[in-house]
Amino acid sequence: MFKLTALAVLVMSFNCLADSGINPAFLENLNGSEVSDLSAFTKSSDSQAPGKYIVDIYVNNEPVDHKEVRFIADKDNVNPDGSGLIPCLTIEQLKQYGLKVESVPELAKAMAIAKEKGNTTAEETSQDDDSAADQCINFITALPSSSAAFEFSKQRLNLSFPQAMVSQSVRGYVDPALWDEGINAFLLDYNFTGANSTNKNQGDNSHDSNYYLSLRNGLNLGAWRLRNYSTMTDDNGDRNWQNVNTYLQRDIISLKSQLTLGDGNTNSDVFDSIQFRGAQMASDDQMLPDSMQGFAPVIRGIAKSNAQVTVKQNGYVIYQSYVSPGAFEITDLYSSGDSGDLDVTIKEEDGSEQHFVQPYSAVPILQREGHLKYSITAGQYRSGYGDDKPEFAQVSLIRGFSHGFTLYGGLQGSDKYSSLALGIGKNLGELGAVSVD
Repeated sequence: MFKLTALAVLVMSFNCLADSGINPAFLENLNGSEVSDLSAFTKSSDSQAPGKYIVDIYVNNEPVDHKEVRFIADKDNVNPDGSGLIPCLTIEQLKQYGLKVESVPELAKAMAIAKEKGNTTAEETSQDDDSAADQCINFITALPSSSAAFEFSKQRLNLSFPQAMVSQSVRGYVDPALWDEGINAFLLDYNFTGANSTNKNQGDNSHDSNYYLSLRNGLNLGAWRLRNYSTMTDDNGDRNWQNVNTYLQRDIISLKSQLTLGDGNTNSDVFDSIQFRGAQMASDDQMLPDSMQGFAPVIRGIAKSNAQVTVKQNGYVIYQSYVSPGAFEITDLYSSGDSGDLDVTIKEEDGSEQHFVQPYSAVPILQREGHLKYSITAGQYRSGYGDDKPEFAQVSLIRGFSHGFTLYGGLQGSDKYSSLALGIGKNLGELGAVSVD
């Protein structure tokens, strides 16, 4: 019986739990006050005490800041990083780090409340922990798939937001503050040709001379550009000067547009192009980054982890990037003159892949989602023939919408003529693209 019991004890197993702890009784208390709360150091090896830490801040693995950040206790265990802390970040700081606060209902509401109180920056927070905590925004709960991992050993705070919720700098983007208007200068381009011949026939000498001069002049002064194109012809002394066109032009950077005063041509997107002498304000796509010119669809998807996104067209890789967990969107695909659906592959951290096809085809009128193209012209019609120069005005608007739709329209009118144009364009994917007006 004894041997059986001993054998049973040897083969039986029990669940045992062990954990580290700090007994405050062993700490010497010199001034009689209570010992500080040490529970943060007993929860896990990664746990840290709340307080202020000078950290490097990264957003989706990109460095954005280096500063002192207040960390508060994660009492509700909303942060999965295991540190037991939540960074105390204000609405203004989240906006500074690129988060689209207005697109998150809870954060947008908190921003409105913060503006009412006048407390919008971290520097304005009180030194009192409770009042400072009131400034903290619980973005982890408000924005699913977001996280804040504090690497204590590196003093690094890794903020992760869904890529679709972060303002992105498109490929080829250059801050307009870095644009240069150029130097003040006078320009002259000329071309001169001529011929002089003498015909001797039975003692009767005749002379024939023909000359042609082309002048393209310009003056750059600050943001303004003055241009003139003139020609001169001389046929046996009969000289004739002609002013082909003269105009004054400058960029309106804030509107990505150009202002033209003088001679020019209207845009041909909605109506046929005509010559005018007057004024025109029109959007200039040359001010956009190369990756935002022309039409290309917006690609949307959801990544389960930090993932690689690859886009292929006709078997060739035309785009590759990395996104954070959550929803993402790709808005800076280069416009392709080739038709062909886009094959999108999302490769997760564990090696698994998602595949889907984005239909793609285009007609010239199509615009990118959210892009507005416009032209406003008023002046006098220039035909180059006859004396009929009626005054007219023209307006055209083209706007890109989601799901491959583009709406466009325009007005054109003078004393004896008026025209209205309305139309719609659509990317139909495998069926191509169509526009109707």
